[in-house]
Amino acid sequence: MSEKITVGILRENDTLENRVSLVPKDVKLLIQMGLSVELETGAGEKAGFLNSQYEDAGAKVSMKLSNSTNVITSINAFSSKDNKYVKDSLVISTTNFRTDNKVADICKKNNLSLLAMEFVPRIARAQKLDSLSSQASIAGYKAGLIVANSLNKYLPLMMTAAGTIPPAKVLVLGAGVAGLQAIATVKRLGAEVTGYDIRLAAGEQIRSLGAKFISDEVPEDSEVKDGYAKEQSEENQKSQLEFIKEHIIKSDAVISTAAIPGRPAPRLIEQKTVELMKPGSIIVDVSAPFGGNCECTKLGEIITVNDTKVYGPSNLPSEMAFDASTVYSKNILSLIELLIKDEKMDINLQDEIIDAMLVIEKGKKRIGV
Repeated sequence: MSEKITVGILRENDTLENRVSLVPKDVKLLIQMGLSVELETGAGEKAGFLNSQYEDAGAKVSMKLSNSTNVITSINAFSSKDNKYVKDSLVISTTNFRTDNKVADICKKNNLSLLAMEFVPRIARAQKLDSLSSQASIAGYKAGLIVANSLNKYLPLMMTAAGTIPPAKVLVLGAGVAGLQAIATVKRLGAEVTGYDIRLAAGEQIRSLGAKFISDEVPEDSEVKDGYAKEQSEENQKSQLEFIKEHIIKSDAVISTAAIPGRPAPRLIEQKTVELMKPGSIIVDVSAPFGGNCECTKLGEIITVNDTKVYGPSNLPSEMAFDASTVYSKNILSLIELLIKDEKMDINLQDEIIDAMLVIEKGKKRIGV
Protein backbone atom coordinates (compact mmCIF):
# COMPACT_ATOMS: atom_id res chain seq x y z
CA MET A 1 0.00 0.00 0.00
CA SER A 2 1.43 3.38 -1.00
CA GLU A 3 2.05 6.05 1.63
CA LYS A 4 -0.48 8.80 2.13
CA ILE A 5 0.11 12.15 0.48
CA THR A 6 1.26 14.62 3.13
CA VAL A 7 0.23 18.27 2.97
CA GLY A 8 2.51 20.59 4.94
CA ILE A 9 1.38 23.99 6.25
CA LEU A 10 4.31 26.38 6.29
CA ARG A 11 4.83 28.90 9.07
CA GLU A 12 5.24 32.29 7.37
CA ASN A 13 8.66 33.92 7.82
CA ASP A 14 7.53 37.47 7.03
CA THR A 15 7.16 39.33 10.34
CA LEU A 16 4.31 41.40 8.86
CA GLU A 17 2.38 38.30 7.80
CA ASN A 18 -0.29 37.11 10.25
CA ARG A 19 -2.21 34.77 7.95
CA VAL A 20 -1.99 31.00 7.64
CA SER A 21 -2.61 29.07 4.43
CA LEU A 22 -4.94 26.36 5.81
CA VAL A 23 -7.31 26.58 8.77
CA PRO A 24 -8.37 23.66 11.02
CA LYS A 25 -11.84 23.10 9.52
CA ASP A 26 -10.31 22.60 6.06
CA VAL A 27 -7.54 20.42 7.48
CA LYS A 28 -10.29 18.12 8.74
CA LEU A 29 -11.69 17.88 5.20
CA LEU A 30 -8.24 17.02 3.81
CA ILE A 31 -7.92 14.25 6.40
CA GLN A 32 -11.32 12.93 5.30
CA MET A 33 -9.99 12.87 1.72
CA GLY A 34 -7.35 10.38 2.87
CA LEU A 35 -4.44 12.81 3.14
CA SER A 36 -2.03 13.45 6.01
CA VAL A 37 -1.51 17.02 7.20
CA GLU A 38 1.51 18.43 9.01
CA LEU A 39 1.68 21.90 10.57
CA GLU A 40 4.80 23.85 11.44
CA THR A 41 4.21 24.74 15.07
CA GLY A 42 2.60 28.13 15.65
CA ALA A 43 1.80 28.64 11.95
CA GLY A 44 -1.80 29.62 12.72
CA GLU A 45 -1.39 31.41 16.04
CA LYS A 46 -1.21 35.00 14.74
CA ALA A 47 -4.41 34.37 12.77
CA GLY A 48 -6.20 33.02 15.84
CA PHE A 49 -5.79 29.26 15.21
CA LEU A 50 -4.00 27.26 17.90
CA ASN A 51 -1.84 24.15 17.48
CA SER A 52 -4.42 22.22 19.52
CA GLN A 53 -7.17 23.06 17.01
CA TYR A 54 -5.09 21.57 14.21
CA GLU A 55 -4.35 18.48 16.29
CA ASP A 56 -8.06 18.09 17.01
CA ALA A 57 -8.66 18.23 13.25
CA GLY A 58 -6.17 15.38 12.75
CA ALA A 59 -2.96 17.21 11.84
CA LYS A 60 0.49 16.47 13.16
CA VAL A 61 2.32 19.48 14.65
CA SER A 62 6.12 19.63 14.30
CA MET A 63 8.94 22.14 14.53
CA LYS A 64 9.54 21.94 10.78
CA LEU A 65 8.00 20.06 7.91
CA SER A 66 9.30 16.53 7.43
CA ASN A 67 11.15 15.44 4.31
CA SER A 68 8.22 13.21 3.41
CA THR A 69 5.97 16.24 2.76
CA ASN A 70 4.57 16.10 -0.78
CA VAL A 71 2.60 19.36 -0.93
CA ILE A 72 3.51 22.60 0.85
CA THR A 73 0.92 25.36 1.29
CA SER A 74 1.82 28.94 2.12
CA ILE A 75 0.71 32.55 1.86
CA ASN A 76 4.08 33.46 0.35
CA ALA A 77 6.60 30.62 0.43
CA PHE A 78 9.29 32.78 -1.15
CA SER A 79 9.09 35.85 1.08
CA SER A 80 12.50 35.26 2.65
CA LYS A 81 15.82 33.76 1.62
CA ASP A 82 15.80 32.04 5.02
CA ASN A 83 12.77 29.90 4.15
CA LYS A 84 13.39 26.16 4.21
CA TYR A 85 12.12 23.95 1.40
CA VAL A 86 11.39 20.24 1.13
CA LYS A 87 13.15 19.07 -2.02
CA ASP A 88 11.02 17.56 -4.80
CA SER A 89 7.77 18.85 -3.26
CA LEU A 90 4.87 20.73 -4.85
CA VAL A 91 4.46 24.27 -3.49
CA ILE A 92 1.08 26.01 -3.53
CA SER A 93 1.50 29.69 -2.74
CA THR A 94 1.01 33.27 -3.80
CA THR A 95 4.32 34.50 -5.24
CA ASN A 96 6.06 37.35 -7.03
CA PHE A 97 6.95 34.99 -9.88
CA ARG A 98 6.46 37.64 -12.57
CA THR A 99 8.86 40.13 -11.00
CA ASP A 100 11.19 38.17 -8.70
CA ASN A 101 13.76 35.89 -10.35
CA LYS A 102 14.66 34.31 -7.03
CA VAL A 103 11.41 32.31 -7.07
CA ALA A 104 12.49 30.36 -10.15
CA ASP A 105 16.04 30.03 -8.80
CA ILE A 106 14.84 28.53 -5.51
CA CYS A 107 12.56 26.10 -7.34
CA LYS A 108 15.41 25.00 -9.61
CA LYS A 109 17.80 24.51 -6.69
CA ASN A 110 15.29 22.40 -4.74
CA ASN A 111 13.61 20.67 -7.71
CA LEU A 112 10.26 22.17 -6.69
CA SER A 113 7.06 22.35 -8.67
CA LEU A 114 5.02 25.51 -8.17
CA LEU A 115 1.31 26.20 -8.46
CA ALA A 116 1.16 30.00 -8.20
CA MET A 117 -2.11 31.29 -6.79
CA GLU A 118 -1.87 34.56 -8.71
CA PHE A 119 -2.18 32.59 -11.97
CA VAL A 120 -5.69 31.28 -11.30
CA PRO A 121 -7.46 31.84 -14.64
CA ARG A 122 -10.48 34.15 -14.67
CA ILE A 123 -13.05 31.54 -15.65
CA ALA A 124 -16.26 30.57 -13.86
CA ARG A 125 -14.99 27.14 -12.78
CA ALA A 126 -11.94 28.69 -11.10
CA GLN A 127 -13.75 31.32 -9.03
CA LYS A 128 -13.54 29.30 -5.82
CA LEU A 129 -9.74 29.19 -6.21
CA ASP A 130 -9.35 32.93 -6.79
CA SER A 131 -7.26 34.07 -3.82
CA LEU A 132 -6.39 37.41 -5.42
CA SER A 133 -10.07 38.33 -5.30
CA SER A 134 -10.70 36.88 -1.83
CA GLN A 135 -7.81 38.87 -0.36
CA ALA A 136 -8.50 42.03 -2.38
CA SER A 137 -12.04 42.14 -1.02
CA ILE A 138 -10.68 42.18 2.52
CA ALA A 139 -8.14 44.88 1.60
CA GLY A 140 -10.91 47.09 0.19
CA TYR A 141 -13.06 46.62 3.28
CA LYS A 142 -10.16 47.43 5.60
CA ALA A 143 -9.29 50.54 3.55
CA GLY A 144 -12.84 51.79 4.05
CA LEU A 145 -12.49 51.33 7.80
CA ILE A 146 -9.21 53.24 7.81
CA VAL A 147 -11.01 56.17 6.18
CA ALA A 148 -13.83 56.01 8.73
CA ASN A 149 -11.41 55.80 11.65
CA SER A 150 -8.87 58.38 10.46
CA LEU A 151 -10.92 61.13 8.85
CA ASN A 152 -11.56 64.05 11.18
CA LYS A 153 -15.24 64.23 10.30
CA TYR A 154 -18.42 62.16 10.09
CA LEU A 155 -18.93 59.95 7.05
CA PRO A 156 -22.75 60.15 7.01
CA LEU A 157 -25.09 63.13 6.86
CA MET A 158 -25.81 64.11 10.47
CA MET A 159 -28.79 66.21 11.50
CA THR A 160 -28.28 67.67 14.95
CA ALA A 161 -29.79 70.39 17.11
CA ALA A 162 -26.72 72.44 16.28
CA GLY A 163 -27.31 72.10 12.53
CA THR A 164 -26.85 69.70 9.66
CA ILE A 165 -23.43 68.22 8.91
CA PRO A 166 -23.00 67.14 5.27
CA PRO A 167 -21.62 63.68 4.45
CA ALA A 168 -17.91 63.21 3.77
CA LYS A 169 -16.93 62.94 0.10
CA VAL A 170 -14.95 59.78 -0.66
CA LEU A 171 -13.37 59.06 -4.05
CA VAL A 172 -12.38 55.48 -4.90
CA LEU A 173 -9.91 55.00 -7.76
CA GLY A 174 -10.16 51.63 -9.46
CA ALA A 175 -13.26 49.42 -9.48
CA GLY A 176 -11.78 45.97 -9.23
CA VAL A 177 -12.61 43.69 -6.31
CA ALA A 178 -10.82 45.90 -3.75
CA GLY A 179 -12.28 49.11 -5.13
CA LEU A 180 -15.84 47.83 -5.23
CA GLN A 181 -15.57 46.54 -1.66
CA ALA A 182 -14.16 49.91 -0.55
CA ILE A 183 -17.07 51.68 -2.26
CA ALA A 184 -19.60 49.36 -0.62
CA THR A 185 -18.00 49.82 2.82
CA VAL A 186 -17.85 53.62 2.92
CA LYS A 187 -21.28 53.84 1.25
CA ARG A 188 -22.79 51.68 4.00
CA LEU A 189 -21.22 54.07 6.51
CA GLY A 190 -23.04 56.95 4.87
CA ALA A 191 -20.38 58.72 2.82
CA GLU A 192 -21.04 60.43 -0.50
CA VAL A 193 -19.05 58.12 -2.77
CA THR A 194 -17.64 58.53 -6.27
CA GLY A 195 -15.90 55.74 -8.16
CA TYR A 196 -13.41 56.10 -11.00
CA ASP A 197 -12.20 53.49 -13.47
CA ILE A 198 -10.87 53.66 -17.01
CA ARG A 199 -13.00 50.63 -17.89
CA LEU A 200 -16.40 51.96 -18.87
CA ALA A 201 -17.87 48.54 -18.12
CA ALA A 202 -17.10 49.18 -14.44
CA GLY A 203 -19.63 52.00 -14.37
CA GLU A 204 -22.62 49.70 -13.95
CA GLN A 205 -20.99 47.95 -10.98
CA ILE A 206 -20.14 51.27 -9.30
CA ARG A 207 -23.66 52.63 -9.78
CA SER A 208 -25.19 49.39 -8.47
CA LEU A 209 -23.54 50.15 -5.13
CA GLY A 210 -25.14 53.58 -4.97
CA ALA A 211 -22.02 55.54 -5.92
CA LYS A 212 -21.49 58.06 -8.69
CA PHE A 213 -19.35 56.86 -11.62
CA ILE A 214 -16.80 59.07 -13.36
CA SER A 215 -14.43 58.23 -16.20
CA ASP A 216 -12.29 60.12 -18.65
CA GLU A 217 -12.52 59.44 -22.37
CA VAL A 218 -10.52 56.27 -22.93
CA PRO A 219 -9.91 53.91 -25.87
CA GLU A 220 -12.46 51.15 -26.34
CA ASP A 221 -9.73 48.55 -25.69
CA SER A 222 -9.06 49.85 -22.17
CA GLU A 223 -9.19 46.37 -20.70
CA VAL A 224 -7.60 43.04 -21.54
CA LYS A 225 -9.53 39.83 -22.16
CA ASP A 226 -9.54 38.74 -18.50
CA GLY A 227 -11.23 41.96 -17.39
CA TYR A 228 -8.22 43.76 -15.94
CA ALA A 229 -7.40 47.32 -16.92
CA LYS A 230 -4.88 47.63 -19.73
CA GLU A 231 -1.72 49.68 -19.31
CA GLN A 232 -2.34 53.06 -20.97
CA SER A 233 -0.19 55.14 -23.29
CA GLU A 234 1.74 58.09 -21.87
CA GLU A 235 -0.72 60.50 -23.51
CA ASN A 236 -3.73 58.75 -21.98
CA GLN A 237 -2.03 58.67 -18.58
CA LYS A 238 -1.51 62.44 -18.63
CA SER A 239 -5.14 62.97 -19.59
CA GLN A 240 -6.27 60.75 -16.71
CA LEU A 241 -4.11 62.63 -14.19
CA GLU A 242 -5.68 65.94 -15.15
CA PHE A 243 -9.19 64.52 -15.14
CA ILE A 244 -8.80 62.86 -11.74
CA LYS A 245 -7.07 65.87 -10.18
CA GLU A 246 -10.22 68.00 -10.08
CA HIS A 247 -12.16 65.25 -8.31
CA ILE A 248 -9.36 64.50 -5.84
CA ILE A 249 -9.05 68.05 -4.56
CA LYS A 250 -12.82 68.18 -3.91
CA SER A 251 -12.73 64.97 -1.85
CA ASP A 252 -12.26 64.48 1.87
CA ALA A 253 -10.75 61.02 1.38
CA VAL A 254 -9.35 59.02 -1.53
CA ILE A 255 -8.97 55.24 -1.62
CA SER A 256 -6.78 54.17 -4.53
CA THR A 257 -6.85 50.53 -5.62
CA ALA A 258 -5.79 50.55 -9.29
CA ALA A 259 -3.43 47.72 -10.25
CA ILE A 260 -2.18 45.92 -13.35
CA PRO A 261 -1.12 42.27 -12.82
CA GLY A 262 2.62 41.75 -13.19
CA ARG A 263 3.37 45.47 -13.55
CA PRO A 264 3.88 48.43 -11.22
CA ALA A 265 0.67 50.13 -10.12
CA PRO A 266 -0.32 53.06 -12.37
CA ARG A 267 0.45 56.55 -11.07
CA LEU A 268 -2.86 58.35 -10.59
CA ILE A 269 -2.14 60.96 -7.90
CA GLU A 270 0.72 63.42 -8.28
CA GLN A 271 2.33 65.17 -5.31
CA LYS A 272 1.20 68.54 -6.60
CA THR A 273 -2.38 67.26 -6.49
CA VAL A 274 -1.97 66.04 -2.90
CA GLU A 275 -0.68 69.50 -1.95
CA LEU A 276 -3.96 71.01 -3.20
CA MET A 277 -6.22 68.73 -1.15
CA LYS A 278 -8.34 70.04 1.72
CA PRO A 279 -6.67 70.27 5.15
CA GLY A 280 -7.35 67.07 7.08
CA SER A 281 -7.87 64.96 3.95
CA ILE A 282 -6.52 61.42 3.73
CA ILE A 283 -5.39 59.03 1.01
CA VAL A 284 -5.34 55.26 1.56
CA ASP A 285 -3.17 53.73 -1.17
CA VAL A 286 -4.21 50.08 -1.30
CA SER A 287 -1.80 49.58 -4.21
CA ALA A 288 1.21 50.57 -2.09
CA PRO A 289 2.70 47.01 -2.20
CA PHE A 290 2.84 47.29 -6.00
CA GLY A 291 4.49 50.72 -6.10
CA GLY A 292 1.44 52.80 -5.20
CA ASN A 293 -1.01 54.94 -7.15
CA CYS A 294 0.13 58.07 -5.30
CA GLU A 295 3.48 59.70 -5.98
CA CYS A 296 3.90 60.39 -2.23
CA THR A 297 3.18 56.88 -0.97
CA LYS A 298 5.79 55.19 1.21
CA LEU A 299 5.22 51.50 1.80
CA GLY A 300 4.37 50.69 5.40
CA GLU A 301 4.26 54.34 6.45
CA ILE A 302 1.81 57.17 7.07
CA ILE A 303 3.22 60.45 5.84
CA THR A 304 1.84 63.97 5.88
CA VAL A 305 1.96 66.24 2.82
CA ASN A 306 0.84 69.71 3.84
CA ASP A 307 -2.21 68.74 5.92
CA THR A 308 -3.05 65.53 4.04
CA LYS A 309 -2.16 62.11 5.41
CA VAL A 310 -1.08 59.45 2.91
CA TYR A 311 -1.37 55.84 4.09
CA GLY A 312 0.81 53.21 2.41
CA PRO A 313 -0.37 49.92 3.99
CA SER A 314 1.92 47.02 3.24
CA ASN A 315 -0.47 44.12 3.88
CA LEU A 316 -4.11 44.96 4.60
CA PRO A 317 -5.42 41.35 4.47
CA SER A 318 -2.91 40.42 7.17
CA GLU A 319 -4.57 42.97 9.46
CA MET A 320 -7.74 40.86 9.29
CA ALA A 321 -5.88 37.57 9.50
CA PHE A 322 -8.67 35.35 10.83
CA ASP A 323 -11.12 35.89 7.98
CA ALA A 324 -8.38 36.41 5.39
CA SER A 325 -6.92 33.01 6.34
CA THR A 326 -10.37 31.40 6.29
CA VAL A 327 -11.13 32.40 2.71
CA TYR A 328 -7.56 31.78 1.48
CA SER A 329 -7.73 28.32 3.03
CA LYS A 330 -10.92 27.62 1.09
CA ASN A 331 -9.11 28.69 -2.11
CA ILE A 332 -6.27 26.25 -1.33
CA LEU A 333 -8.67 23.43 -0.43
CA SER A 334 -10.50 23.85 -3.73
CA LEU A 335 -7.21 23.55 -5.60
CA ILE A 336 -6.11 20.44 -3.69
CA GLU A 337 -9.46 18.84 -4.48
CA LEU A 338 -8.59 19.26 -8.17
CA LEU A 339 -5.20 17.61 -7.64
CA ILE A 340 -6.24 14.52 -5.71
CA LYS A 341 -7.85 11.53 -7.42
CA ASP A 342 -8.44 8.37 -5.34
CA GLU A 343 -6.02 9.64 -2.67
CA LYS A 344 -3.25 10.04 -5.28
CA MET A 345 -1.69 13.15 -6.81
CA ASP A 346 -2.88 13.84 -10.35
CA ILE A 347 -1.37 16.97 -11.91
CA ASN A 348 -3.53 16.96 -15.01
CA LEU A 349 -2.22 19.52 -17.49
CA GLN A 350 -5.29 18.91 -19.64
CA ASP A 351 -7.19 20.86 -16.98
CA GLU A 352 -6.93 24.52 -17.97
CA ILE A 353 -6.78 25.62 -14.33
CA ILE A 354 -3.79 23.41 -13.50
CA ASP A 355 -2.15 24.23 -16.83
CA ALA A 356 -2.36 27.97 -16.11
CA MET A 357 -1.17 27.75 -12.50
CA LEU A 358 1.74 25.28 -12.81
CA VAL A 359 4.42 27.83 -13.63
CA ILE A 360 7.32 25.57 -12.62
CA GLU A 361 7.48 21.79 -12.95
CA LYS A 362 10.27 19.90 -11.18
CA GLY A 363 12.50 22.97 -11.10
CA LYS A 364 11.92 24.04 -14.71
CA LYS A 365 9.88 27.00 -15.91
CA ARG A 366 6.84 26.04 -17.94
CA ILE A 367 5.82 29.52 -19.03
CA GLY A 368 7.58 32.79 -19.70
CA VAL A 369 6.01 35.92 -18.24
